Amino acid sequence: MNLEQVKTDLKNVLIDYFENVQFPRNGIFVVGCSTSEIVGDWKGTNSRLDIGRAVIDTVYPFLRMRHIHLAVQGCEHINRALLVEESVAERNNLEIVSVVPAIHAGGGTQVAAYERFERPVEVEHISAFGGIDIGGTDIGMHVKFVQIPVRTAHRQVGHAGVVTLSSRPKLVGGQRAQYSFTDNNLVDCKINPNAVRTKKISFL
Repeated sequence: MNLEQVKTDLKNVLIDYFENVQFPRNGIFVVGCSTSEIVGDWKGTNSRLDIGRAVIDTVYPFLRMRHIHLAVQGCEHINRALLVEESVAERNNLEIVSVVPAIHAGGGTQVAAYERFERPVEVEHISAFGGIDIGGTDIGMHVKFVQIPVRTAHRQVGHAGVVTLSSRPKLVGGQRAQYSFTDNNLVDCKINPNAVRTKKISFL
């Protein structure tokens, strides 16, 4: 596997993503990555630290330049706990758990992040603004509701398929709710009670 090609593939996906998403400053971006899938194997069967390092060495500086925090999802063997900087955990009141990543319990990408972070800690849950799933690692549980798939022109890193997610606030309210603030929001509109119709329900 050509490590430079992995870096190029990933950078292209990230460029596509951030051209389409307005990511909040100091927001959290989740990376789920199967290094096995990148080299063309089934996830968990051929974890590679060199691939993990290529991924982290691409995404970490890319995010830092944009003042975005990185969270790296671990594999199922550590219940998909996430590696973050301790300062990120403290700022976001995240619950820290007692585990450290290994190649076959966390994965090559988490181990690589552990090497690069200043004060790495594992946390149990995150409600991130968005992220990238490389190789079908199921990051949706860590992206806040409502998730929005982001279509990118580049959708592969090595042999692994890529899915990217963003999110938006929930649209709450009913018939009178507004979702943008205009002069109409200042108008006192009276509702005609005669315009309201009650639907009759028949029980068979």
